[in-house]
Amino acid sequence: MSPAPHPELVSLLAQGERILVFTGAGVSTGSGIPDYRGPQGVWKTRSPVYWQDFMSSQEARVEYWEQKSEDWKSFRDARPNAVHTAVAALERANKIERVVTQNIDGLHRKGGTSPGKLVEIHGTNALVECQTCHDLGDPDPHFAVFARTRKPPVCGCGGFLKPATISFGQTLRREDLENAFAAAAIADLVISLGSTLSVHPAASIPLEAARRGVPYVVVNRGPTDHDAFPLALRLEGDVAELFPPAVEASLGARGGGA
Repeated sequence: MSPAPHPELVSLLAQGERILVFTGAGVSTGSGIPDYRGPQGVWKTRSPVYWQDFMSSQEARVEYWEQKSEDWKSFRDARPNAVHTAVAALERANKIERVVTQNIDGLHRKGGTSPGKLVEIHGTNALVECQTCHDLGDPDPHFAVFARTRKPPVCGCGGFLKPATISFGQTLRREDLENAFAAAAIADLVISLGSTLSVHPAASIPLEAARRGVPYVVVNRGPTDHDAFPLALRLEGDVAELFPPAVEASLGARGGGA
């Protein structure tokens, strides 16, 4: 039996009209995407390939594409879960200012969040990007060629291709940061879902709103780096069990006009 919606979360969602939603890996575990920093997280079992090494070493590029090839099918075939569709329902109700996600799985887009409302702060696996001309394309053909040849793909311009994610050592896109912080400057409610809030500068985005006195809600299974901050509400547990019922209840209350 599903738990009853948390009344305070329902109330905050019902009142919010310019909500900033910030999401982390805990939002996508229900879609079969591994939690990067969890107990069985990928970061504990795999050494990352740094962007500088990718750009300077053929061996590093091979290693990078081998790692990405291991994950590609699960990313490609993953489907959005109730958290992604609940966030999209808030947007349809005209209550979302921005959705800022640390996730690279593309599931917010698949779940119905419009591109204009979405900031994928760490990029996306749903596209491949040339590191020279920045042309974007479909990853599938490039993974197929790599599987056959074991040669990292190259753009028509001669630049190196990689999934359009932000690798370790790579600078975040300025326009994404500006977009996210601009939303934090005008949001009237900020909600962090499924993130340990330990990766910066991304984790400073919800704090930008909270420091203005905006109600800040954190929902996560396990501790976060923002737990000591004065929060309007801190819910411990599975985001998929706590957030979607509260969204449904808040939108029902709004629609009823009570």
